[in-house]
Amino acid sequence: MNNINYRDIPPQESKEKWFKSHLLGREVELREVYELPQDQLDLLMAETAELRSDPDNRDRNLGKYCTAGYFLELARIVDKRRMEN
Repeated sequence: MNNINYRDIPPQESKEKWFKSHLLGREVELREVYELPQDQLDLLMAETAELRSDPDNRDRNLGKYCTAGYFLELARIVDKRRMEN
């Protein structure tokens, strides 16, 4: 796992933005994505990808749909960086 300090996280990702993950059983803040263990990161990516893959989710809850997109893209970036290191 990478040792990333909160000071290394871009300011726009330090704002309180959270995703309520049913698979992890808790709310995850955007800045936490950098430090999630790989198994939890995988679950978060799977859960957010599922939300984003159903167009009806956009109509039902646009906020959750958009938030899932932020979390999914950031999780993919973190995952890719870990694979490269």
